[in-house]
Amino acid sequence: MAFEDTFRLSSHAVITNVLGEVLLLKATYGKQAWGLPGGALEPGETIHEALVRECLEELGCEVRIHYLSGVYYHSAVNSQAFIFRCDLAESAAIALSHEHSAYAYTPVHALAPVQLQRVQECLNYSGRVSSAKF
Repeated sequence: MAFEDTFRLSSHAVITNVLGEVLLLKATYGKQAWGLPGGALEPGETIHEALVRECLEELGCEVRIHYLSGVYYHSAVNSQAFIFRCDLAESAAIALSHEHSAYAYTPVHALAPVQLQRVQECLNYSGRVSSAKF
């Protein structure tokens, strides 16, 4: 990789409800896909700072970070995604930003293959950070 080349870095949260379902957000941009809360790092941010900022922007409430479970390369967007296990305070009320039109708690088995792998590795975290490429 040359010095001038760039690629994206993003941080995302795996948040579950009491039934073990995973919180997904429906984007209002691009293909309007469902995805984990989080997003791209800003210049000068750490992966933890970006996650907290992105979740506050997208959900309208703060997340508590428990651990980093994986780092995944996505060739389609030339991006490294950092996946964290997080939770929301019991009193948290989700208030979506203009970037998302809906949120839903989704059963793990219903996730798309890439999301399924990332989420399962997060929920089954053994103390070793996972890594894969898609």
